[in-house]
Amino acid sequence: MRTVRLDKDKHDRNHFDCGVEALNNYLRLMANQQSSKDNTRTFVLEDSNQTERIIGYYTLTMTPVDLTALPAKLQKKHHNAQSGGLIARLAVDKCHAKQGYGEFLLIDALQNLLIASEIVAFPLIVVDAKDGAIQFYEKFGFTTFNDTPNKLFITVADVRSNLEPRT
Repeated sequence: MRTVRLDKDKHDRNHFDCGVEALNNYLRLMANQQSSKDNTRTFVLEDSNQTERIIGYYTLTMTPVDLTALPAKLQKKHHNAQSGGLIARLAVDKCHAKQGYGEFLLIDALQNLLIASEIVAFPLIVVDAKDGAIQFYEKFGFTTFNDTPNKLFITVADVRSNLEPRT
């Protein structure tokens, strides 16, 4: 399995359905447009039998970080930090749910952000968890921000210590 950048001429975005209209619509209507403006990058997991079909996707970008919402220890350590990597969206088609693809996509996103952090340093990776997804991210070491329970973070240092970067 591997992810590739979304290609509007190849990938069939209209048949993707994760059950959340906002995520479906983003993939169909906004992902390519936002990528062409250099605002985000969307990666898709292709079906190996039909590479135009999308099993799942995630979108990466940067985000400002409110240091006051972090635990005191991290506030002190990263007092000069202003931004972090953001997993803006992550979704798996309903036909492929509960088969480990979400975990695969999350690890792939973390590996890509780890590589990016080696080039342009940032201390945190942030995710806005949709309803019911908080426990999914907590399983991988994400912690909720003090002021927003559905917004979680993990330090790049923790990702680095738990994942081998791809080369």
